[in-house]
Amino acid sequence: MGVRLDGKVAIVTGAASGIGAAAAAHIGRAGATVVLADVESCETVVQEVKRDGGEAMAVRTDVARSDDVADLVRRTIETYGRLDCAFNNAGVEGMAEREIHEADEDAWDRALEINLKGVWLSMKHQVPAMLDTGTGGTIVNCASVAAMVAFDKNGSYVASKHGILGITKTAALEYADRGIRVNAVCPGVVRTPLIDRYTGGKLEAEARYTEIVPLGRMARPEEIANGVVWLLSEESSYVTGHGLVIDGGLVAR
Repeated sequence: MGVRLDGKVAIVTGAASGIGAAAAAHIGRAGATVVLADVESCETVVQEVKRDGGEAMAVRTDVARSDDVADLVRRTIETYGRLDCAFNNAGVEGMAEREIHEADEDAWDRALEINLKGVWLSMKHQVPAMLDTGTGGTIVNCASVAAMVAFDKNGSYVASKHGILGITKTAALEYADRGIRVNAVCPGVVRTPLIDRYTGGKLEAEARYTEIVPLGRMARPEEIANGVVWLLSEESSYVTGHGLVIDGGLVAR
């Protein structure tokens, strides 16, 4: 049967495409009801979950806005009665190809606001809902290998992802005695729209990314989703405060 989330209700942010879409579909196939959140339309993913026999709905959400995130959680509870799991995946790229002294202040603020503040706001509103169930819950935040190592000319992204891992560990400590486990996934180079924006679909640009990966290729979003579902499930019941690196060996160099 594989890893199961039967009877659980899960929120996935950044669910319209890439890792978030793959995770939402995988969570649905594992038996959970899925609430998909994004600033873009998630209807294609909602229909995929339903075609696979699951239950899902979409809620337009800007994770940098507290009112939006509060409404997302409220609508989840009103519709499905509880919240058990969350994958906080929404994020943007940072100030690529610019050194610190050349970085744009607005781009810096946007990366920190969506990537880091968005994760904090998500947990801020998700945790009370999980505590209300009386049975706790599980949260997975999407960090990056950029939470483990630095990359030059991308300071805002690296800072935001280091911050996600830090707040993940903090939350894990704060709620461990109340049944909420909090972990992160740290993907390496994954074939997503974000990477496509960096490479422009050019093979020589893609080669710059794959040549640093010992396995010699980009990950598929589904390979990251497998780790997310495992961390959300009882199969990882003794894991909290952990950053699960899924990177084809990149940070092992």
